[in-house]
Amino acid sequence: MDNRMVSGDIQAEDESVELSLRPQRLAQYIGQAKTKENLKIFIEAARMRNEPLDHVLLYGPPGLGKTTLAAIISNEMGGNFRATAGPAIERAGDLAAILSSLEAGDVLFIDEIHRLPRSVEEVLYPAMEDFCLDIVIGSGSEARSIRLDLPPFTLVGATTRAGLLTAPLRDRFGVLSRLEYYNHDDLCAIVERTADIFQVQISKEAALEIARRSRGTPRIANRLLKRVRDIAQVKGESIISPDTTKQALQMLQVDEEGLDHIDHKLLLGIIDHFKGGPVGLDTIAATIGEESQTIEDVYEPFLLQRGFIQRTPRGRLVTNKAYEHFHREVPKG
Repeated sequence: MDNRMVSGDIQAEDESVELSLRPQRLAQYIGQAKTKENLKIFIEAARMRNEPLDHVLLYGPPGLGKTTLAAIISNEMGGNFRATAGPAIERAGDLAAILSSLEAGDVLFIDEIHRLPRSVEEVLYPAMEDFCLDIVIGSGSEARSIRLDLPPFTLVGATTRAGLLTAPLRDRFGVLSRLEYYNHDDLCAIVERTADIFQVQISKEAALEIARRSRGTPRIANRLLKRVRDIAQVKGESIISPDTTKQALQMLQVDEEGLDHIDHKLLLGIIDHFKGGPVGLDTIAATIGEESQTIEDVYEPFLLQRGFIQRTPRGRLVTNKAYEHFHREVPKG
């Protein structure tokens, strides 16, 4: 599951190249027009008042550029960029050490902010609201609280599961932006930009073919381009052609709709074994040898979004679109 070509989660092979691919300014950022337009206005207003930007919450599926946007906000505001992750902050003291080391105008980025422990989250409340830090010294009857002032900073939180954020934390963000899946034109532009950074040439048709199979996710598009580039290089192509692109993507088992072999296994399992459904999630899990939680959290969202399956009170149901995709006859009724 972790090594799927069409997974939006970051993988080991992505880490070595993503830093070089990330744009540094809003003007270089492709897609997410509404979010970009709003951030441009908010950043400009904050700079005119010589104040830090309001705290920003970025949420949406993985691989859409939340970390990139956080770094861009830091660059546009002219502050230092500090990055950490919710699971890495285990104790309130860990967060206190990070906050006390910030300078005025810095941007603190917390990825997977919904996974912050509750005790840590409570330390964050006064830091976000009043730019201060409450520290308890001693214990028992000798315990006393000390309030330390913090320099004005901007917290940028990122999460793939905004529904898991507590209301008190969510309400302290002044700017909330949901990142949407990219359209084919924006993904095509991203593929062409990445090819330029890789110093390879790619035809417009080949870039669009990669874009169509990338599930609306730039991280997947860049990952597919790397593999297509390898095959084109072995074939001795100076410009990556549409034919080579299609051949490479077929080798990678990514079809025209962006479905991979696991998606095929799930959909065909329902079609062949249960006549298209409805069928329970646990039954599907037992049939294809995956955990039900993995199916629900990892595999199903894209299939639901693209209209290949439906969730009904009686179970999962394959749609007519899935039958047509596999060139199967749609059952009557």
